Amino acid sequence: MSDILLAFKAGRAYRRPGTNFVDARPEKGAIILTNGEDGLLHFQWKNRTTASIEEDLILFPSDASFVKVAQATSGRVYVLKFSSSDQRHFFWMQDASSARDDEFVTNTNGLLDDPDYTLQWGTSQEQPEASTSASASSATSAPSQFQPTPEQLNQLAAILGSAGGGAAAPQASELSLTDILTPAVLSPLFTGHPELIPALFPHLPPDLPMPPSAEVLGRIINSPQFRSALSNFDQALRTGLLGNLVRGLGLPEEAGTGVAAFLRAVQEQADQESDNMETD
Repeated sequence: MSDILLAFKAGRAYRRPGTNFVDARPEKGAIILTNGEDGLLHFQWKNRTTASIEEDLILFPSDASFVKVAQATSGRVYVLKFSSSDQRHFFWMQDASSARDDEFVTNTNGLLDDPDYTLQWGTSQEQPEASTSASASSATSAPSQFQPTPEQLNQLAAILGSAGGGAAAPQASELSLTDILTPAVLSPLFTGHPELIPALFPHLPPDLPMPPSAEVLGRIINSPQFRSALSNFDQALRTGLLGNLVRGLGLPEEAGTGVAAFLRAVQEQADQESDNMETD
């Protein structure tokens, strides 16, 4: 199976024959960069409505670049161009906010130059020590078999709710898992409920110190590698392409369509499990 390195919402656009005008197509899509089973970098465009890959380009290091089309009036049209040919593939950003356009472009070009490039996110103050391609793969690969109890879901939902601190709820496009699942928010879960720790350890790296402890988990959630993996999962949620993954976690497919939808589904599942316990 191909490892997803980067994904973000984008539609396709086409140049009018004989002109320099570019027209955006309305189809909802996503640009996905993967490390293919053939060991090569693939630049794909996926139709988010049909879930089909409609474009799959094999790229070699430093042969392509992803740059903004300066003449575009919207400012959010980009072209994938090649140094070895005259090919041009046009795309337009479909995320509701343009706040992360530059990050997506920087990371795309980093991977086009070097598939082992370490993704850079402006919201992160610490950079991982190694390539995040493995982290991205783990964040979007087959789900764990860990099944949380209703009590654990309620605890997580309460933590997510308290993270808002009573402030006005941000717009869905502004929600970020790296802002919500901070060490300050997660640490009380481990220290206040030590019974959760043994259930988590089978799903963590095997070389961790034993016996399991809140201190060890604290080091994990403070590590650059964990923050990078969380950021990659956050970005994958923003593409709206994780329906299959979240179904494996016992959540509805809609939970994989965005960060806000994912958090809302966790809360709703916790509420439902709690109601079922009360009626048993």
